[in-house]
Amino acid sequence: MFKENRGVFVTLHKNGDLFGCIGRPYPDQTLEDAVKQSALGAAFNDPRFPPLKESDLGNVTIEVTILTKPQEINEDSKDIEDKVKIGEDGLIIEKGNKKGLLLPQVPVEQGWSEVEFLSNTCTKAGIKPDAWLDEDVEIYKFQGSIFTEKTPNGEIVERNIDESS
Repeated sequence: MFKENRGVFVTLHKNGDLFGCIGRPYPDQTLEDAVKQSALGAAFNDPRFPPLKESDLGNVTIEVTILTKPQEINEDSKDIEDKVKIGEDGLIIEKGNKKGLLLPQVPVEQGWSEVEFLSNTCTKAGIKPDAWLDEDVEIYKFQGSIFTEKTPNGEIVERNIDESS
């Protein structure tokens, strides 16, 4: 499996709070390489957080979400929300050179509806929240398998999306 090309996101939590999340949504490199690069990115290059320090390691848990290949949702815009399944699908929304991605676990953790999930993915892309209704917007969905440490440097388990992180 590690030699298969897969998309992946690595999420770091420090003392239970988000501390970094970087990934590669498309299967353009092996899972092994994607995890390595994404882990380094989450630890040192997520612009929302300071770089990870050695002193942080005892307080950080790592979560890896292995993604399926994104599939475009080719539907009339008024029916798109019916094609999104909360608790199963992650989303990528693209308009021009702007792109936003939210993992499948995010709308569950936030308690969002399908419309809120679409709107928040647009906001992440830096476009208006209702841009998912526009004809020139591309929307893709994907699924993910989540593997997480129970405690820092602890046992790794597969986590259901409806479980809290």
